[in-house]
Amino acid sequence: MDQKIRYTFLPPKKSLPIYIDSVGYNPFELDFDRPEGYPYYHWLQTVEGEGVIEILNQKFVLEQGRGILLAPYTPHKYQPNYEKTNAWSTVYLTFSGATIESIFNALEMNYSSIYHDTDANHLYHFIQDILAYLETEQINDPLVNYHLSAKLYEFVILIKRYGKLDDQILRNHSYDKIKPIVEWLEQVYPENIGLLEMSEQANLSAQHLNKLFRETFNMSSYAFLVQLRIREAKRLLLTEVDLTLKDIAKRVGFNAVSHFMTTFKSREGITPNQYRELHHTQGVQ
Repeated sequence: MDQKIRYTFLPPKKSLPIYIDSVGYNPFELDFDRPEGYPYYHWLQTVEGEGVIEILNQKFVLEQGRGILLAPYTPHKYQPNYEKTNAWSTVYLTFSGATIESIFNALEMNYSSIYHDTDANHLYHFIQDILAYLETEQINDPLVNYHLSAKLYEFVILIKRYGKLDDQILRNHSYDKIKPIVEWLEQVYPENIGLLEMSEQANLSAQHLNKLFRETFNMSSYAFLVQLRIREAKRLLLTEVDLTLKDIAKRVGFNAVSHFMTTFKSREGITPNQYRELHHTQGVQ
């Protein structure tokens, strides 16, 4: 594989026990900083080159064949290991489901963990097989989600069976206390809500809610909400190229496009249009 490949899927209308959110191959992995984490389980594995990922102030090197399973909402950032190479290629899989937590609890895999693939590269080849299936089959087939759900469960078992566990990263205990409010925010972030509505939903004082968010994500609860909006805006900038900035601002919960543009630039260092142009130039699909 030498070209970027990415498939994304909407959550199934009837929730499956386990389903794929996205799967892909990136020949030139970019720098990512996700202080709010990712809302789904996330498998990231090095194909060639070397990357560095930082989680809870710990740094881990992802050399060829090494992968990481990130639990939902684990703050992290990663980049190529610039001390050795500028080229870092990866395969990845993000996934969720109605029974995902019980599955991972039963398999004792409910933590972010670093794995080594075996010499046979079972995990890498399995993702290759999924991508090959999606290239040759009708992705709009009404049964595709069921097929991928079965394949995904098989992949999780492969991690358990063949993945050599190198490091297990304990999740911040504060996350368990705010998990319900985090999941609620994922659903309502486009709405006109603020700290008052969040504290009422959590049944906590604003001060205590902020304390828990800072312990978990190193940011306030409102900053977390804004980060969710910016994350979705970045996705829309790249996938909905016909949307205007005003449209995107409205979709993700900003009352004014000027506020959206100012907030985006203060957090990303560039304007939304510059972000869109930069990543399309780099081949992001």
